[in-house]
Amino acid sequence: MAYLTNRAVNLLNLHYGLHALAMNGAGVFWAVYLLKAGVPVPAVFASLALLLAGRFLFRPTIILLAPRFGLRALVAFGTVFSALQYLFLAEVRGVDLMLVALCVVGAIGDTFYWTCYHAYFASLGDTEHRGKQIGTREAIASLTAIIGPLIGGWALVTLGPHAAFGAAAVVHALSALPFLGTPDVRVKAVAPGAFGSALPSVLLFAADGWIVAGYVFAWQIALFLTLGESFTAFGGVLALAALVGAVAGLLLGKHIDGGRGLPAVWLTFGCLAAVTVLRAISTEIVAMAVIANALGALAICLYLPTLMTSVYNQAKRSPCPLRFHVATEAGWDIGGASGCIAAATLSALDVPLSFAILLSLGGSALSLFVLHRYYSGIGTMVEVPAIPDPAPGGFIAH
Repeated sequence: MAYLTNRAVNLLNLHYGLHALAMNGAGVFWAVYLLKAGVPVPAVFASLALLLAGRFLFRPTIILLAPRFGLRALVAFGTVFSALQYLFLAEVRGVDLMLVALCVVGAIGDTFYWTCYHAYFASLGDTEHRGKQIGTREAIASLTAIIGPLIGGWALVTLGPHAAFGAAAVVHALSALPFLGTPDVRVKAVAPGAFGSALPSVLLFAADGWIVAGYVFAWQIALFLTLGESFTAFGGVLALAALVGAVAGLLLGKHIDGGRGLPAVWLTFGCLAAVTVLRAISTEIVAMAVIANALGALAICLYLPTLMTSVYNQAKRSPCPLRFHVATEAGWDIGGASGCIAAATLSALDVPLSFAILLSLGGSALSLFVLHRYYSGIGTMVEVPAIPDPAPGGFIAH
């Protein structure tokens, strides 16, 4: 288990576990809480698009600040600042100034956090152990995905939004503490070719953003409405899906063999497409919706390691991992914002949410094409991790 000897990556995974606990305890309720707070469905999608557009606009500031402050300081800042959005979320009452403030604060925090986190992880991780290190991280997050929604749903109903989101903000901010033990990564003032080297991954992240708009955002809204707008039921169904994903990882992890890139790509996107269609046809049937949500956990367990192994290894080989991820995250914002605008338009026209969910198939097709070329180009025997396997040590997924 040589991949566990990298102390910096272990601390990063500890941070990510706490961060994921806050995200799964509060972040997963972001869109559905807005619905409960009186924000119409088209406006929820528009709010998500506004947040992602803000991320795109704020991101160039990272290039200006990173050479002076380094990656560790910026990712720590992004972590703490992102926590503030939960405090604003609790104050939203329909389409109001607090909703705009929520989008602005979320855009700034997410811009610094995700861009710098990906570059930091890519820089500190080991290319030869990349798949296992990502698998460990995603396994840790999968555990928080089981307990987080249960706690969050209970807290929202029992304690109210201020207590629930306030607690999540504290946990989110505390997740910055492990950075005290990680090394800094300096950023070059100039790095020719860094943006150009990111083009394939920009396409992957743009496709991923479009996928998330339908497969995650539109689906969560549809699922919440199907469950009678119950926070408790919604949290329970999300927790059940995470549990199914963890069990599937234990049962299938040994059979989905790390090292066969092209088969992993085809298996991943076959599952993703099947679950997307199932979700689209289950929005009016509670039992089928619960099953579709649970099966989605397995698809994501396959999808994330296959995607991020490719992206992180390309980032580490690039002239500047930070600039590489500035470009890829910009791609994600464009894809995600475009998908949310498309979903908002369909919803405003009273088109069923099933069609917004199906939009994600377009992103899946683009991602399949780019990843197939990547794994074909470096040979079929490349490390793509198995479904996260909580091996000895109890390691427990973005």
